[in-house]
Amino acid sequence: MGRLVVSEFVSLDGVFEAPGPGEPFEHAGWEFLFDGGEDGRRFKFEEVMAADAQLLGRVTYEGFARSWPTMEGTGAFGQKMNSMPKYVMSSTLRVAEWKNSTILHGPLEREIPELKSRHAGDILVAGSGRLVRGLLAAGLVDELRLVISPIVLGSGKRLFAEGTPTIRLSLIEQLRVGPDGVTIMRYAL
Repeated sequence: MGRLVVSEFVSLDGVFEAPGPGEPFEHAGWEFLFDGGEDGRRFKFEEVMAADAQLLGRVTYEGFARSWPTMEGTGAFGQKMNSMPKYVMSSTLRVAEWKNSTILHGPLEREIPELKSRHAGDILVAGSGRLVRGLLAAGLVDELRLVISPIVLGSGKRLFAEGTPTIRLSLIEQLRVGPDGVTIMRYAL
């Protein structure tokens, strides 16, 4: 039985929008201001390598599908991103052209247990705010990983938007990575 693992880059004030460059957001690329060091790079590498599949919302999926197939110099990490099974939860997407992609139409309470039964390892979720909030509300997330950068953005989409239900988390691990004070928090739900 697979585990659903949500992994997000967030600012101290909870913004997760556009941690990478190239997105239409005034603070796009904010995560690239910080050096997670060798420990941070190793954590993200091992996270992807341990994943059996990815689950993404439509917006994140479309961004990844535009970028990853054409990126060069990404080595084993990029090969894994492009080759592993990808599931995109969407009510509007009709075609998913990125290699090994499948569209799921919901509801979450049916699709996610079925998805977990198909995989033995982690099913990794990145970005995908609306999907993540739905997964959390439905109690379908097994682990939440937050890569917290020491910056306050003051605006932007927050991972835990107003209306998010109360969720009790149990700390699994806290890692300080890199010279800039980036912290990785792992929680069980």
